[in-house]
Amino acid sequence: MNDTICAISTSLGVGAISIIRVSGEEAVIKVASLFDGKDLTKVESHTIHYGHIIKDNEIIDEVLVSVFKAPKTYTKEDIVEINSHGGIATTKKVLEILLENGIRLAEKGEFTKRAFLNGRLDLCEAESVNALLSSNTDLERKLALNGISGKVSRKIKKVRDIIVELMANIEVNIDFPEYEDALEITLENLPPRLKEIKKELENLLDEAKVGKLISEGIKVAIIGRPNVGKSSILNHLLQENKAIVTDIAGTTRDIVEGELELKGIRLKFIDTAGIRKTEDVVERIGVDKSLEMIKEADLVIHVLNNNEELTNEDKEIQEKIKGKTKITFINKSDLESKIEIKDDYITGNTMSDNGLDNLKNKIIELFDLEKLEQSNLEIVSSTRAINLIKEALKHIDNAINNISDEIPVDMIAIDIKAAWDALGEITGESYQDELLDTLFSKFCLGK
Repeated sequence: MNDTICAISTSLGVGAISIIRVSGEEAVIKVASLFDGKDLTKVESHTIHYGHIIKDNEIIDEVLVSVFKAPKTYTKEDIVEINSHGGIATTKKVLEILLENGIRLAEKGEFTKRAFLNGRLDLCEAESVNALLSSNTDLERKLALNGISGKVSRKIKKVRDIIVELMANIEVNIDFPEYEDALEITLENLPPRLKEIKKELENLLDEAKVGKLISEGIKVAIIGRPNVGKSSILNHLLQENKAIVTDIAGTTRDIVEGELELKGIRLKFIDTAGIRKTEDVVERIGVDKSLEMIKEADLVIHVLNNNEELTNEDKEIQEKIKGKTKITFINKSDLESKIEIKDDYITGNTMSDNGLDNLKNKIIELFDLEKLEQSNLEIVSSTRAINLIKEALKHIDNAINNISDEIPVDMIAIDIKAAWDALGEITGESYQDELLDTLFSKFCLGK
């Protein structure tokens, strides 16, 4: 934390500019020694200066240098950003000179890690920074910005405040029983307080389902027996020839994937091998993968042939997808109908795209995607945070169950404290160094 670090903050490649970021106690002094222009050690904070990066009296590049002085910076350290001409050779050369001048190459996410350790961001906000950088849709962008703004953290801290107030009351009862002004916490009046906390945690988890939907998208498996038009449906939805289409049954032998954005949500389509009994070793592997995809998918689209009666294979697939969120799509509606099913279904054909808009609308209806665009999105979305909320809820449930078993209040307080600690890990009020190393290693190098 005491050394000065640098990294390229823009994508390395051909472009108008590249930005090399430097942060640390010696950031201004180190860059000033390489800069031919104003004396950077004497300039005002948050100013930009024209000049050249030089080495051994040779001009390396014409640059603009931005100076940001602590503590009003991203890392709360002095930061210098060198805006050089874009291009791999020039950018690498400027970085090379910085490294030769005693500045260390930053690790992945180290700028944001320093922002966290210096109190600029909490851990929830830091995770949201990475989510913003990797966002693919407008809803993902809005979700990440709410996390960065601290709105999500405040919800977590609100629940922690309720818990800590209860913990403090229990501690006073135990340590200072003679203190009559404090409310006595007993096995009789503790349950309502624990149930209030449980309700808050359950609300966070309910909201998190939406956050997970936005951040991870919907995994959609297109399944059915061979030659019913699964690959054609995928190609038409994506509007590209992603999967090979022939009249030969069993053409698709492996998983073919593609993405489509619908109402701000990424739909991750998976075209699977046709499910049937087969002696072909390679095709059988594909069938096994298809069956595995059914388990993993958030939505299953079961494709049937309009001009064929239900086969035993069709019925077996219907059994396998019971309990799953599913849509039945009857393909080849332009042919004479021979099929009879009791389930709700959508008809269409891939020769004319007929019915595919209805298929999309059904997905919107099933996942209530219209409402997502109007929601405030101040919700937990990271898998890490969701798991920690579940852990906190588990401890509160244990505390409630222990009351039924008439366990002493001071013993029940152990679970209450554990719930408080779990929520603290979300915001980083309690953490382990290994967690930080893992979390920030997922960031890009210059962030």
